[in-house]
Amino acid sequence: MVREGDIAPDFALPTDSGEKIKLSQLRGKQVVLYFYPKDDTSGCTVEAKDFSSLAADFRTAKTHIIGVSPDSVESHAKFRKKHNLDVQLGADGDKAVANAYGVWVEKSMYGRKYMGVERSTFLIDKAGRIAKSWRKVKVPGHAAEVLAAAQDLGR
Repeated sequence: MVREGDIAPDFALPTDSGEKIKLSQLRGKQVVLYFYPKDDTSGCTVEAKDFSSLAADFRTAKTHIIGVSPDSVESHAKFRKKHNLDVQLGADGDKAVANAYGVWVEKSMYGRKYMGVERSTFLIDKAGRIAKSWRKVKVPGHAAEVLAAAQDLGR
């Protein structure tokens, strides 16, 4: 599990646009890396729309936003188009990135245990270190809180 101050694990993921995104290629920019369980589900849709509604403010703060889930590139593309999202979505089908960040965890719902993504966000500084992390995220107000942290970090 990564902690604040650690170097953020590098990764290369296919995105909703069909391109690959590599974290190390974003050095010199701040990065918001948010993990979510599944495209087009209620909480994940609200979270993606919240980050999208603040995307211009994140760009002003020189911060790149990447949403990551185990869903496919095709699923991400449909999700982005359906909700007019203004964030880049990375497809982590083998859960390697989720495992590297410690967010692929055992969960429990209605007494049933299963593996899944723990909704989490990491703010990565220009040098590639984890500046701030949020685990077990509650969606309401979260994107605005991350934006405030990104703006503070950029000062």
